Amino acid sequence: MAETRNDEGQPTTHTTIIKERRGGGGGAVLIAIVLLIAVLVGAWYLYSTSNSTNRKNDAIAGAAKSVGSAADKAGSAIDQSK
Repeated sequence: MAETRNDEGQPTTHTTIIKERRGGGGGAVLIAIVLLIAVLVGAWYLYSTSNSTNRKNDAIAGAAKSVGSAADKAGSAIDQSK
């Protein structure tokens, strides 16, 4: 590497300053918030689906009881008519 000399014949020194810029962590916080929202939406969806399935099962059980009661009444009516 070539040295530069000043008027007096002395080598000059060059100082290089390197500044490191680092983020304040805002990107990590943003990613954490997005992940938290995704987890909450997923939990709400699973909870909603579970409730829907339970309601459907309860409706089917109620309909089955209704059909059973009607069949019992029809059977009793047939037995009385004999």
